[in-house]
Amino acid sequence: MSLLETAEAQALFDEATVTPSQVLSCERRLTGFLSRFLPKFYRCEQRQTAGIVVKGLLGDLERKTCEPIARRAGLERKPVQFFVGAGRWDDEAVMAELRQYVTEERADPHGILIFDGSGFPKKGNASCGVKRQWCGRLGKIDNCQMGVFLAYATALGYAPLDRRLYLPRDWATDPKRRKQTHVPASVRYLPKWKIALAMLRQSKQLPHAWIAADDEFGRVAEFRESLRKQDKHYVLDVPSNTWIRDLAQPAPKGRTGGRPRSRPWMQAQVWAQKQAADRWQTFTVRDGTKGPLRVRALITPVQTRIQSRVGEEETLIVFTTVEATPRTVYALAHTPAHASLEELLRVAAARHHVEEMFEAAKGEAGLAHYEVRSWVGWHHHVTLSFLALWFLLLERERLGEKKPGANRAADTPDLCLPAAQKN
Repeated sequence: MSLLETAEAQALFDEATVTPSQVLSCERRLTGFLSRFLPKFYRCEQRQTAGIVVKGLLGDLERKTCEPIARRAGLERKPVQFFVGAGRWDDEAVMAELRQYVTEERADPHGILIFDGSGFPKKGNASCGVKRQWCGRLGKIDNCQMGVFLAYATALGYAPLDRRLYLPRDWATDPKRRKQTHVPASVRYLPKWKIALAMLRQSKQLPHAWIAADDEFGRVAEFRESLRKQDKHYVLDVPSNTWIRDLAQPAPKGRTGGRPRSRPWMQAQVWAQKQAADRWQTFTVRDGTKGPLRVRALITPVQTRIQSRVGEEETLIVFTTVEATPRTVYALAHTPAHASLEELLRVAAARHHVEEMFEAAKGEAGLAHYEVRSWVGWHHHVTLSFLALWFLLLERERLGEKKPGANRAADTPDLCLPAAQKN
């Protein structure tokens, strides 16, 4: 008897079977989902094409670009390509409606807004914003486009909120390349942290208690300062060589009768190495794919050194994962007085939600499957991909599960993606 004939294999086949009625049920739910967004598209043919593209992004195509999506739907390639790459529809209005939908479904006063950048490797130099820059997806400097993204994390899970293509300074000041890639005249160079602040203003209706981000944002003193001025509480990763002054440490005594000397400045990693073993506490911050994630952590009030001046008081958090290959993370926080170290670690650990979002969006909603080169095309495609992802997240919530297992279908056979039908 072959492996495929075993009882376990047959059970998996039965579980994965999708009936026509189940496909129809899912298609009806997708139609209802899209009806909320279709009024944001100006023309009837745009509304039809939007539905076709989102279905294609949710389907089982190996490459979820315009040509295979059009072919699957029995359409010509060019109208679909034009709709995504240059169509006259307002993707910002669609994203605003998505944020409103997320607010209705996920609003949580304890929610966390998470900023992150993600790279899209590209060949050549014709795609808008492409250049040799750090690409986290590849783990090295390479030719890529960079996007700045905003996600929302609550006890119910995560949701996409916003996206913006990063336009490097040399692109922003090059009239020829701007014209070739249809960059709007209103778009100017902004560093990623300022893009994040603009996104924060657009998402102000979402209740939240915290803001989290990696050290690309956390290292920028102006970003942290701006959040404090808005009375936003944050936990932001920073580099290990961040200069800090421990305010909990008694000031060194001066000479007899003299003034106390200033507390010494030192890099965060050096300070952590000097701390006594009994200062570290152990916590379980979240469940991981390989078991609970346990960390050893400590916390102290600090001042940071910002160029020629001393920064305001912040809280330094240092935590090291308890595993075979420990990893130490340094973060600066602006916290309410009652916040515990355990809560701050929960916020810091919530950043994994944005990685889950990218994994799902790129693997299941075609986020990285695009061949457009223009500013408009990038934002159109990512917007449609986020619609597909949000529908997928709502479906999983309806089924009462976060993610199907690696080797099995969803816990109920009612989950099926409408474009997965074979013609």
